[in-house]
Amino acid sequence: MSARPAAGGGRWVSIPPSRLPRWLANFADRHGGPPSEEGGADVVVLTAPDGAVAECHVPFGPLDSGRSGGPGSRGADGLATARPGPLAVSLISHVSRERRVGVLLVRLGGYAAGVFEGDRLLVSKVGSRLVHGRSAAGGWSQQRFARRREKQADEALGAAADVAARVLLPSAGEGLAGFVVGGDRKAIDELRSDRRLAPLFALETGPFLAVPDPRLVVLEKTPEEFRAVRIRVVDPPQV
Repeated sequence: MSARPAAGGGRWVSIPPSRLPRWLANFADRHGGPPSEEGGADVVVLTAPDGAVAECHVPFGPLDSGRSGGPGSRGADGLATARPGPLAVSLISHVSRERRVGVLLVRLGGYAAGVFEGDRLLVSKVGSRLVHGRSAAGGWSQQRFARRREKQADEALGAAADVAARVLLPSAGEGLAGFVVGGDRKAIDELRSDRRLAPLFALETGPFLAVPDPRLVVLEKTPEEFRAVRIRVVDPPQV
């Protein structure tokens, strides 16, 4: 589990669904017992007795908060083992659902599209198109090279759009819960103008996936990020 600084204080951590119950229990044990809860459809805020805060951002919201939790107990080592409260129970249930999600990764010359059911990749297509690097030459030859490179880039993006339409669009009308994109932001933004893909971008949800060159192995690992709960952790105030 990696952490990175958060604007306004604290740090961000990303917790996969399978690890969320243990992470929440450990948070309570480390910070003095069961936390209080507040929040709603998009964020659940847990405040521990010592003042530590876990601000849990709900993926694929809104959160259904209709479930209830229970009181804390004590483990074999005598430490408080907190059972999650109502909102935490709802969050655990929410993120554990195996939603059908479309993913499109695009970088200049490369693309990967897939449909997931939970962590399982149901259908995918990965490919690439040649796009030459920038030329250091000057004059007329540089202009000609730039035009050729621009044509190659347009063809590569066209190929990515064609694959997205062929692989992902059929699922858009069959209960697709979300559409996640990643790779190069500029390339993705250029694809937004393709009218065929409008039903997909209407379902777009975060996070934007910062991935290397789109390959099958990269695509297969994306559920670790898009299904995770992003939590801003703020340590207790210093006394």
